[in-house]
Amino acid sequence: MRDSDATPVRLTLVAEDPLARGALSRALSEQGSDVVLTASGTLAEVESSSPEAAPDVVLWDVGLHPAGSGGQLDAPELGAPVLALVPDEAAGEGALSAGARGLLFRDVAPAPLLAALRAVARGLTVFDPALTALRATPRASAPTSTPEGLTPREREVLTLLAEGLSNKAIAERLDISEHTAKFHVNAVLAKLGVQRRTEAVVRAARLGLVTI
Repeated sequence: MRDSDATPVRLTLVAEDPLARGALSRALSEQGSDVVLTASGTLAEVESSSPEAAPDVVLWDVGLHPAGSGGQLDAPELGAPVLALVPDEAAGEGALSAGARGLLFRDVAPAPLLAALRAVARGLTVFDPALTALRATPRASAPTSTPEGLTPREREVLTLLAEGLSNKAIAERLDISEHTAKFHVNAVLAKLGVQRRTEAVVRAARLGLVTI
C-alpha cells in the first residue's frame, strides 16, 4: 500500500501484442516519474523472469480478441494485484473470473489509467462505468457449497492470496518458511478444487470467504 501519490508505482506490463506493449509503455512514460516499469513482455516472458521484488501492480492487456473471452483467461500471477485492459464485456467477464482486481477498456487515456493503477496497487477495485455491472453479476457456474476442512492457518493464507501476495511474501507475513507457505497454498487450492491461485481467490470470494 502506498502512503503518497508522489511515490512511483512499480509496474509490470503484460501484453501478448508487441504493438500494444509499445503504445502502453509510451503512454505511461508520458506520466514522468510516476511509474517505474519493472518488467514488460508476454505472459510467458514475464512469468519466467526473476525480478528482485514483486511489482506494486500488474497491467494486463488481454488483447483485442483474447482466446478466453467468455471462457478461461490466464491472468498473470506475479505477487501483485492485476488491472486488466479489455476490448469488451465478454473479455471483461473472463478477466474478472481470472482474478483481475480492476477492469478498464483498452482505449483508456494515460491519466485515468495511472489513477486506476495507483488505486489497484492500494488494494482497491476499479471498473470502467460501463463494466461496473460485471462485479455484481452472478456466474452461472458459481459453486453453492462451502469447502470443508480449511484450517485457521489455511484461512490466513487464503486471505493473503486475496491480497495478491507471492509465496515468499506470505512466508514473511506469517513468519514461516517459503516451503511451508507453498505447502499451505497447495492445500488451499486442493480444498477449493482449483488449480490456480487466482481461481482460488475468485471461488473464495464467491463463497464469502474473502473480499476482493
